[in-house]
Amino acid sequence: MAEALEPLLVIAGPTATGKTAAAIEAARHFDGELIGADSVQVYRGFDIGSAKPTAEELAGITHHLIDVIDPDEDIDAADYAARADRAIAAVRGRGRLPIVVGGTGLWIRALLRGLVDLPPVDTVIRQKLEAIVESEGAPSLHARLAEVDPVTADAVHPNDALRIVRAFEVYEQTGTPLGTLRSEHALGEPRYRTVFVVLDMDREAHAAAIEARAQHMIDEGWIDEVRALRARWGDEIRPFGSVGYREVLAHVRDTIPLDETLRRIRKSTRIYARRQRTWFRGEPGVSWWSESAELTAPQTLERVAKELKL
Repeated sequence: MAEALEPLLVIAGPTATGKTAAAIEAARHFDGELIGADSVQVYRGFDIGSAKPTAEELAGITHHLIDVIDPDEDIDAADYAARADRAIAAVRGRGRLPIVVGGTGLWIRALLRGLVDLPPVDTVIRQKLEAIVESEGAPSLHARLAEVDPVTADAVHPNDALRIVRAFEVYEQTGTPLGTLRSEHALGEPRYRTVFVVLDMDREAHAAAIEARAQHMIDEGWIDEVRALRARWGDEIRPFGSVGYREVLAHVRDTIPLDETLRRIRKSTRIYARRQRTWFRGEPGVSWWSESAELTAPQTLERVAKELKL
């Protein structure tokens, strides 16, 4: 069965580990095109803080699924997978290798193995949970979620009310944690013949990379970017809840000092990276690499080509 599946290279991993640079090199080697798997880079205007690759960095490599929706639009894993399927088919139609790159684990799982069949929204349960968020705050419900579904709680930020409510809703409807349902589903039949690479770094080196990147983003105009986005779209758009953007928004809106803002960005980014590692450790068939340079070495690329039967 696997022989009939189309080949796909996936380069994933925690934030700030060099995924995009490695994917660009792989695209040059394989005559490929990139398919983004980043839940912030999909939004137009969210450029600096999402580390969206520039035209100069891409140097002619086509990158799909960045800048595809406005910040007031919603996109979920199912929508992403459908868009990615179409992009992959178009790339294959041109005789090129699709290379998925990004760190949004649920989106990648949805693309590679589909989504677990979850019950529809229960309005009574949802209203009860939303009332808790309204009265006690999202972190309070997140703490309760951690008691019954630690896997999902660890992967979701304590302020992400939408995902917290949905996870708790599924638990109350089924009696099974959403994290368990997704883990079981991850072992389902693959939709592509995939080489799934996860890039990571030594923890000290990674912490230094996160610190340096946060400062670089500020130097590149991240604060002005957020001011412009806020002026056009307001404070409530979903991508403003993402790591880094929410801290810069607080700086702009609440005059949080810049040094404290940078401290918060670095801390939340490290926590997010930890959650990404946890997620990808639960994915089947993953090959972990500690250096992006090793991934793009000629002998490694030759091995990837053999595994994909290119």
